[in-house]
Amino acid sequence: MKVRTLSRHPVVWVAVVLSALTGLWLGIGAPVSLVTQIAIYALYGTGVNLLVGYTGLVPFGASVFFGGASYAAAFLLLSGEGNEFAALALSILFSILLGLAIGAIILRRKGLYFSLLTLAFSQIAFEIAFKWTSVTGGENGIQGIPRANFAKDTSFHVFVVVTVVLAMWLIWRLAHAPFGRVLQAVRDNEQRASSLGYNVYLVRLAAFSLMAAVVGYAGALLTVMLQGVYADNLSWQHAGDSLLMTVLGGVHHFLGPLWGAIAFIILENRLSALTENWWLMFAPVLILFALLSPEGVHGLAQRMTRRQRWTLTDNAIPPRPHAIEPYESAALAIDATRPLLETRKLSKNFGSLVTAREIDLQIRPFVLHSIIGPNGAGKTTLYNMLTGVLPASGGQILFEDRDITNLPIHARARLGISRSFQILSIFPNLSVFENVRVAVQAQRHGLGGLFFDAHGITALNDRTWSILDAVGLVERAADLGAELPHGAKRLLEIAVTLAIDSKLLLLDEPLAGLAEADRVVVADLIKKLSEKHAVLLIEHDIDRVLAISDRISVLHQGRIIADGKPADVAKNPEVVAAYLGASRGSGAQARPTVERLACVPESRLLDAQGVAAGYSGSTVLSGVNLAIHEGEAVALLGRNGVGKTTLLRALTGSLPSSAGTVTFNGATLNGLKPYQINRLGISLVPEGRRLFPNLTVLENLQLAMRPGGIALAEVFELFPRLRTRQKARAENLSGGERQMVAIARALVVPSKLILLDEPFEGLAPAVVSEVMEALVKLRGKIAMIVVEHHAETVLTIVDRAYVLVNGAVAFEGAARTLAEDHALQARLLGVVQDDPSAAVARQAIA
Repeated sequence: MKVRTLSRHPVVWVAVVLSALTGLWLGIGAPVSLVTQIAIYALYGTGVNLLVGYTGLVPFGASVFFGGASYAAAFLLLSGEGNEFAALALSILFSILLGLAIGAIILRRKGLYFSLLTLAFSQIAFEIAFKWTSVTGGENGIQGIPRANFAKDTSFHVFVVVTVVLAMWLIWRLAHAPFGRVLQAVRDNEQRASSLGYNVYLVRLAAFSLMAAVVGYAGALLTVMLQGVYADNLSWQHAGDSLLMTVLGGVHHFLGPLWGAIAFIILENRLSALTENWWLMFAPVLILFALLSPEGVHGLAQRMTRRQRWTLTDNAIPPRPHAIEPYESAALAIDATRPLLETRKLSKNFGSLVTAREIDLQIRPFVLHSIIGPNGAGKTTLYNMLTGVLPASGGQILFEDRDITNLPIHARARLGISRSFQILSIFPNLSVFENVRVAVQAQRHGLGGLFFDAHGITALNDRTWSILDAVGLVERAADLGAELPHGAKRLLEIAVTLAIDSKLLLLDEPLAGLAEADRVVVADLIKKLSEKHAVLLIEHDIDRVLAISDRISVLHQGRIIADGKPADVAKNPEVVAAYLGASRGSGAQARPTVERLACVPESRLLDAQGVAAGYSGSTVLSGVNLAIHEGEAVALLGRNGVGKTTLLRALTGSLPSSAGTVTFNGATLNGLKPYQINRLGISLVPEGRRLFPNLTVLENLQLAMRPGGIALAEVFELFPRLRTRQKARAENLSGGERQMVAIARALVVPSKLILLDEPFEGLAPAVVSEVMEALVKLRGKIAMIVVEHHAETVLTIVDRAYVLVNGAVAFEGAARTLAEDHALQARLLGVVQDDPSAAVARQAIA
């Protein structure tokens, strides 16, 4: 390992810091036991952070293992049957067994319930230790525990520092091992991890037991250091000490528990010498950190150096090979003469609401089979039943002639069923490479290997590079998933879906929200994949579905109304009526036509001048000028990643501008909080809708209502179907209904300008027309900025248009001008089948 690399290694920092503290304490003649305590509590906090930072679980009562192992070590030492080394080893074994027992019970619950259950077990242990006086010594504890092998505090201190550094190194290795990488995937997206074949419950149980082992060892060290054990460490007053240290130091940083332990122990030692009520002085310190530096001491240091990122692991990826092997499907051995998947009378109901009615379906190998239908027809519900997300209410699901109706998600994935999701589902805090690699690992390596580097497994790395190359993401392999533009995230989700050696790919609206060039690439990729897999596709882009599908089934109101070749399905009158929202034989609905407004310069409502903004030091917008007049409808167009959503975030205050000024209705918006901007009259209808899933339609609207907004009666007049669905929970709405609620939510606020981010994404043509008609009714009454990938969809209903290219305005003018100039559209928006970048990507996947 190079000297520079070694100097950056966090475990080296642990060793250096603890050694420096030791030298300082010895130099000033202070008892070295305080530094010993810091080392022990740093390990205690690191064990807790194994759950909090890496797995996403927050234990309020990890002290049950800290205190429990302390007593276990004390009993063995007092029995005279073992020495300190045996006692420490026993404490680890005892903690693992205790962790398995407690974890098996409480990991059935998540979130706050999990946290409170850990605290409950800790309090039970405290009550036993405090009141079972004859065994535990009660309030006085157990004292006079022998320490034969460490007569001097200095020798024990050296032992503690060495073993703590070693333990920290093992945890660092674990974080980079296959198992540790899975922990981080589960933290980011539990459902996605399950869909790749990981048993999330067992993964968490293993992590919980490992945490117990680390914390237990720290507790046993404290017993040996004090030569005594006390019940206080189990009480609720001290149960959160380790969590507090971890948060103080920085939850998302490997060294966070070390900094937190140093700050906590030293401040406690110094302040308690001044007053018994030292917490009155310590609490303000915690409050200040919580308010000013949520990432703790480590995050504060990063902010000062302007290099903010999580440091739970190295941010490097394996080197790219000189020659990337072409992607090969693992599904070529499928028997092409037999159905791969079959459903028999498959049904699903939510109470009295039936979303699937006796569906009979056959999916064959190497066939691109598409499922189409209007929003709310039951397509995603069908996928959720096929993959195990939802249990079926009736019927059977057979995969390779095996009944899988009752199999869990991860078990189906291991058989070769993989899926993408309607709402993007990736691991946002993992790199693009790691997103795919952890999926490849699910089938080819599992959780094997606790302490060797996952990025050192050549076969997995090579497979990962092949898949990234197939979807055109090689150049973005080192980027975080969260930092990708929407189109690249869609490609990443397909890559993750491919990575588990699937026999059947279930793709849920993979083209939603993509620009034309990206749609060409993704559609070609899907068609290519169907030559080596069975593909079941849900998609609303009917033209592409008809062009690329081998077979189409049409769902309407939970039942299949047509099934066959694309040409036959397209002519089916029942399909035309149900899917296109037209009467039989009448064709598709026409786009609403509008009389465009003439802008009056004096009526300017919003004025943005020279706006620049970006993320993590990178600039996305540079010098954007934008003007919106009262009652005006404006389209904001551009390819994926040019900064459209970034501009909306800058206008609403959720992303601070690095330059430029924004004024609205005479008020300057720079520096205002999002809620302040909203109260001035700007409302955002975000991409993905972002409703409150557990609230009803009515409750979502009532939560947003303020005097001056439109009344519920006007909402139901604008969106009639919401009247009948007002008592339905948002999570049970179709995509179109959710979009209607999201728009209505912005209107019940007294808004003068609404920003709509991809309002037509993932909607069936009939629903698109319904939403567009609602927007047309609003024209002249409220100003609108509509972000949309498809110019032809939105240019018919707006007055003016802006086109962004590489974060700057490349076109500003009348919507009619852009709509009629197809060459200009092709140049600015890439709306051409023969886009050069698309050709390169198509060549790559071929």
